[in-house]
Amino acid sequence: MIVLEDVHKRYRTDRGLGKWVLQGISLQISRHCNVGLIGRNGAGKSTLLRLIGGMDIPTRGRVEHHCRVSWPLGLGAGLQGSLTGRQNAKFVCRLHGLNGEIPEKLAFIQEFTELGDAFDNPIKTYSSGMSARLKFALSLIFNFDVYLVDELTAVGDALFKKKCKQAFDQLAGQAGLIMVSHDEAALKNYCQAGIWLHQGQVYWFDDINEAVASYRKSIAA
Repeated sequence: MIVLEDVHKRYRTDRGLGKWVLQGISLQISRHCNVGLIGRNGAGKSTLLRLIGGMDIPTRGRVEHHCRVSWPLGLGAGLQGSLTGRQNAKFVCRLHGLNGEIPEKLAFIQEFTELGDAFDNPIKTYSSGMSARLKFALSLIFNFDVYLVDELTAVGDALFKKKCKQAFDQLAGQAGLIMVSHDEAALKNYCQAGIWLHQGQVYWFDDINEAVASYRKSIAA
């Protein structure tokens, strides 16, 4: 279970405190529920995902985890550019307590990413596609109860994209998902429930189709 209690969030700007991105959000999300986050650009979807994942903290209120929650899989940060791919992977493994399994995990990551010798090059020399492959592979080596997904896209040729989709489908079948995407077909494919974010508020729908319908009505209005 993930619990959000009276969560508010706003950011400080050069002109002082900005407007509230989220206001008074209270939710309980089951670890067994696949949920899609829907809303206009700037509605706070990625902010809410980062708060749930612990990458950010509320201005007011609290977020509690009663299960293992991943980092946002589409997040662009988190790797040290001066370290190699292998060194970054080792660090993440140790951070999550996988010390005895590091050789096995590193072998999997190198094989899955198809980075070859580049696995031992600094991250700052990687293309955006190479970096995305590494981040995706890192997400596969942990058994989280809930995976957070922020506009996840597969990179590479058709065969690699197929491999990524198969791996992600396996994750979706064995754990909960909280997913941000502008792809309505993907949301309907992976998610049962939906959260529509609108003007700093969230609206829960047990049916993802109803959440999408409410979002569309708000755009039409």
